Amino acid sequence: MSLSRTKLTDPKALRGYAHPLRMALLGLLRAHGPMTATQAAEQLGESVPNCSFHLRQLAKYGLAERSPGADARERPWRATALATSWDDDSDDPQVRAATDELNAAQLALYTRRAEEFLLRRADESAAWRAVTGFSDQSLYVTADELAELTRRLDEVLSEYDDRILDPSRRPADARRVSLIQLAVLSPSPTDGALPATPAPTTEAPEAPGGAR
Repeated sequence: MSLSRTKLTDPKALRGYAHPLRMALLGLLRAHGPMTATQAAEQLGESVPNCSFHLRQLAKYGLAERSPGADARERPWRATALATSWDDDSDDPQVRAATDELNAAQLALYTRRAEEFLLRRADESAAWRAVTGFSDQSLYVTADELAELTRRLDEVLSEYDDRILDPSRRPADARRVSLIQLAVLSPSPTDGALPATPAPTTEAPEAPGGAR
């Protein structure tokens, strides 16, 4: 079972989504289901008018909508899809510029999320502390190999999609976890590379005892 996905292609929509509160609101709707602007404001510590405005902006760009069949006075909002994607390599310079803004906003969101977790990590159980945190790995791969690695990671993660779509499939002790994927190139193709063979030296060998 796959997640429904909205793909942003218009520069205005890309820039419209690149706002911290809008990202937080959409994440809230996806994680907890339909809610009113008042409920969202309580969750995020924001004012109701502010949340209401930004929910309408999300609707403008096709990312949120009113739930049908609810009280017309303050109908709940819901996400139109459970995932959002965009093209990082468009031929359109305006789209590329807007995408860069959105990626920067996403990175800032990930950083805040990690910082907030660090503040409360000590209060978590030993079991959760042992399996959460940060790590990185340097790889030497081709573009095709990286694409294949990303595909394989996505395939593994998709095994848990049904738990997002159907809460009844979640184990009793399951919690929502943010697994963030970043793939960034080093500044140059040879950055950090070691020489294949030791470089020759003209220094005299060290005498016993460290004297020369």
